[in-house]
Amino acid sequence: MDLPPVIELREVSLAFEEKQVLSRISFRVEQGETLFLLGVTGTGKSVLLKMIVGLIKPDSGQVLVRGRDLTAMQEDELDQFRRRMGIVFQEGALFDSLSVYENVAYRLREAALTQEEEIERRVREVLRFVEMEEAIDKMPSELSGGMRRRVAIARAIISQPEIMLYDSPTAGLDPVTSHTITIQIAKLRDVQHVTSLVVTHHLQDAYFLVNYVFLEPKQALVPVLSVNHGGARPLTRFLMLRDGAVYFQGTPQELAGTNDPYLLKYLA
Repeated sequence: MDLPPVIELREVSLAFEEKQVLSRISFRVEQGETLFLLGVTGTGKSVLLKMIVGLIKPDSGQVLVRGRDLTAMQEDELDQFRRRMGIVFQEGALFDSLSVYENVAYRLREAALTQEEEIERRVREVLRFVEMEEAIDKMPSELSGGMRRRVAIARAIISQPEIMLYDSPTAGLDPVTSHTITIQIAKLRDVQHVTSLVVTHHLQDAYFLVNYVFLEPKQALVPVLSVNHGGARPLTRFLMLRDGAVYFQGTPQELAGTNDPYLLKYLA
């Protein structure tokens, strides 16, 4: 029997007062796939992420995760479901009064894990994964923007989520730091095989993730075409919103080969 998509939205619509924010949005994200959400500011991309974690309910339509409809769940059931997801907000959203260690440990304590040795082991493990273990005792105010994002990724993955949601993870960062964050996203995709939704305005980051794969033995990114003659190409699609509706969804090749005037202007 075929498994349901990891994430599926069916005819989802939402309005805030008089403003229609989303209109009959439908898409699917399969196991291990990365879906990039594109569109100008105010088209509803971040709202979609909040729907997928159950923070906002649509006026109509269904939001399904692993075949379960989040719109029909009570808050306690939703809370359990959210533990299967990790979300990285644009600004990192770290607790300023807590150290890096306590920020990353927060979700473990929230899940009632009390053995401090196990908490420390897991915190160090995820900080090592994002190359931030040396900052374990620092406060968020002592970190650069890129370091804060990497700590936010560590906090998001400590509960070993099946799904990662990124809200403009490289926004406001310099090119070198953006590249570092992009590498972390690739590591999660290729090493831990998580399913991801990435809101981004940086198409260069998206196409980098399309064309490179992270090899764990080498601990490095290599061009997809150099690995197994292209057989390792990650499953990636793009979805663009315009005026709250789906304007385009397709593969990187379909987006790159478009003749649509609006898409060409966006890609320029």
